[in-house]
Amino acid sequence: MTHFRWVICGLLFAATTINYVDRALFGQLAPELKKIFHWSDSDIPSISLWFEVAYAIGLAFAGRILDRVGTKLGLAVSFAAWCLVSTLHAGVATVVGFKIVRFFLGLTESGAWPAATKAAAEWFPRRERATVAGAFNAGSNVGTMLMPLIAAWLFSNYGWQWTFIALGGGGLIWLLFWAALYRLPSVHPRVSPAELALIQSDPPDTITEMIPVRRILATRQAWAFIMGKFFTDMIFRWNVYLLPTFFYDHFKVSIKTAGLPFFAIYLMATLGSVGGGGLSSALLHRGWSLNGARKTAMLLCVVCVLPIVLVTQISNLWLAVFIVGLMMAAHQGWSSNLYTSVSDLFPKHAVATVAGLGGTAGSVGAILLLNLTSNLFDAQKPGADGNHVYTVIFIIAGCSYLAALASFHLLVPKFAPLKAEA
Repeated sequence: MTHFRWVICGLLFAATTINYVDRALFGQLAPELKKIFHWSDSDIPSISLWFEVAYAIGLAFAGRILDRVGTKLGLAVSFAAWCLVSTLHAGVATVVGFKIVRFFLGLTESGAWPAATKAAAEWFPRRERATVAGAFNAGSNVGTMLMPLIAAWLFSNYGWQWTFIALGGGGLIWLLFWAALYRLPSVHPRVSPAELALIQSDPPDTITEMIPVRRILATRQAWAFIMGKFFTDMIFRWNVYLLPTFFYDHFKVSIKTAGLPFFAIYLMATLGSVGGGGLSSALLHRGWSLNGARKTAMLLCVVCVLPIVLVTQISNLWLAVFIVGLMMAAHQGWSSNLYTSVSDLFPKHAVATVAGLGGTAGSVGAILLLNLTSNLFDAQKPGADGNHVYTVIFIIAGCSYLAALASFHLLVPKFAPLKAEA
């Protein structure tokens, strides 16, 4: 028995780590860029919004393209393009310029998560996929956990331009490993017959032909995933872009002092990602039904989000770090199970398409929340500290996961693979 599928899991983890380093770097530098360029409070969310506009557009097509051209080529092209665009941030110095490069970063990054979800379906049996989703989902946390420490050192020694160039260009090394190591398991020379039998141990897909997008959008299963992403991705994305600004405004945490608090937040998020996916996999191994295992893990994650509604009333930095970290851990555990639900419910050749459609919905939610944030900042009185803006956002965050779980359960009362007659 070989175990090469876990090498593939490691590649996906590295890809999502680099993805979020490049995505989150602007948010981490935003308080400093705000001072350098004399931006208003509303400029940061308005710049971030353009990433989400492009991400929504890209995800609407990226999944379908991946299902057609394949995981290896699709992810390689997306990866190379977003690394290049990340370095281009160093060449702009205006609000409009940053909006343009954020737009193209969102467009090029849109292939990452549909590709990771599709690769997990190609390389792992159903009982291991939640663990794998938790692992590659943890990459987004590891990236944002390490990035404040690295970015603070680069910014202090070389300035903000070289910070973008170093972190954007350095990720291209990953492409060498991807090109050398990724194949489908059925033709991979490093996969033994025993491992291939394990990978292919699930019952074969009952639907073998490519499903048209309009047919996918006619299923309750697709809308369960889409609504789950809409209600929850907007919260995580807001956190990536604006948590550094919140901690700066509320606790005066600058880029030079943000390393340890953000390391703690994203360490908790990493543990939540692996733990949330691992929990449902462990319950399946204990004989729980697929429905019971997935939804129990999702419910636990939703409960852990709720304390976030109180965070703006807290004056102790580390208590706030713990509550925000608990929310981020819960989101990642939720997300691991939500991503896995796509491969639970749909045939492999439709997984990237559904993941892309859900990602588009998540971006639409993020656009709405960022636009609301910008409008709230614009409407506040001159000299206000913005605390009421953050209070509104965190109350929305607490309620959104309840709405996501309720909509998912109503649309998919029981997990079962999509049937041809449906």
